Amino acid sequence: MELTVVMPCLNEAETVETCVRKALACMAEHDIEGEVVIADNGSTDGSQQLARDAGARVVHVDAKGYGNALIGGIRAARGRFVIMGDADDSYDFTALMPFVEELRSGADLVMGNRFRGGIAQGAMPPLHRYLGNPVLSFIGRLFFPSAIRDFHCGLRGFRRESILTLGLQTGGMEFASEMVVKATLQGLDVREVPTTLSPDGRSRPPHLRSWRDGWRHLRFLLLYSPRWLFLIPGIALMIFGLVAGTALTFGPVYIGKLAFDVDTLVGASAMVVIGFQAVLFALFTKVYAAEEGFLPEDRRIKRLVDVVTLEKGLVAGSLLAIAGLAGVVAAVAHWQVRNFGELIPAESLRLVVPSATALIMSFQTIFASLFISILGIRRTKETPADVAASAAEEAAEALQRESVPMGRPSNAQHEGAL
Repeated sequence: MELTVVMPCLNEAETVETCVRKALACMAEHDIEGEVVIADNGSTDGSQQLARDAGARVVHVDAKGYGNALIGGIRAARGRFVIMGDADDSYDFTALMPFVEELRSGADLVMGNRFRGGIAQGAMPPLHRYLGNPVLSFIGRLFFPSAIRDFHCGLRGFRRESILTLGLQTGGMEFASEMVVKATLQGLDVREVPTTLSPDGRSRPPHLRSWRDGWRHLRFLLLYSPRWLFLIPGIALMIFGLVAGTALTFGPVYIGKLAFDVDTLVGASAMVVIGFQAVLFALFTKVYAAEEGFLPEDRRIKRLVDVVTLEKGLVAGSLLAIAGLAGVVAAVAHWQVRNFGELIPAESLRLVVPSATALIMSFQTIFASLFISILGIRRTKETPADVAASAAEEAAEALQRESVPMGRPSNAQHEGAL
């Protein structure tokens, strides 16, 4: 079978029959061997029977959520290609050929673009049209090397096998972003075609919740991009803190009538420590995600981990600790000059703050080296099912060996003798 059209459904009695008939009519018109699968997520309004009467196959998905329903429908699909779309009659299921043609020509994922195809009056709330979708799509293109202009279009087609290998896991509306992000990270052929969006045919409110689901999309994009979540902010903080801290170590800095002194030095020290911690978190996340398969392996991170070994990290941390202790000794000597009495903060803090910063970073470096070494420990990738299957095979082989009577040659020995 070439094509399966998958529609998630939760109480879509008003529109599901129309959507199924349109999709089947399109496939019949273009001689496409296909089917329509309704991934029902617990409808209570008779949507299931209406879909069957219209010619669809209904599969029940117990796990609630837009993403869970789609994953269940995709797994149940029999077609080589899958086109997914909402069952609310907002997408035009009579115009599926642009998606099919791109899939036939080798695309792994074909996204619809509503902004290029046309959005009818009242089809998309202004908040989504002018803020939500453009901003989240821009962030998606910024964080990941993707040219997709409409990350959240619900009408899209893909090769079933290619998408199943991505291991999609999100159960909510962020499933739309996960598919694009993971397909891009895995280097799949992702394309975009214009499509239209019309006002849906429902009398009830949509399942989508603007702020809740918008945050879930943004959260997903951030969590899958350690570079923008940790690395870039961390490097920016470290650079600013180091520049400001270095300047203030030698005396106050004046910008016009503004005077920056040791109080600002303490803030600059905090920036360096926080920034360094954020950079380490980016490294931790990359190593862990690659080991667990959440993100593809980053060759630069792998080379860095191979070069910066545990021993080198311990040496670097020890050198920072020595520098910090040297500063502490200098601070004590300065105190001795004052006969261990009251100090002038503007003088003493210029010794104490950099020393404390170096000591903090030394322990961060040592602990980070140990933690990365733990993350890099190789472990078996066998699942419990794999272990059970291996044990069953070993037991069967042992039973077969025991079934051959002692002192009598086996069939193989007879054949060898002949």
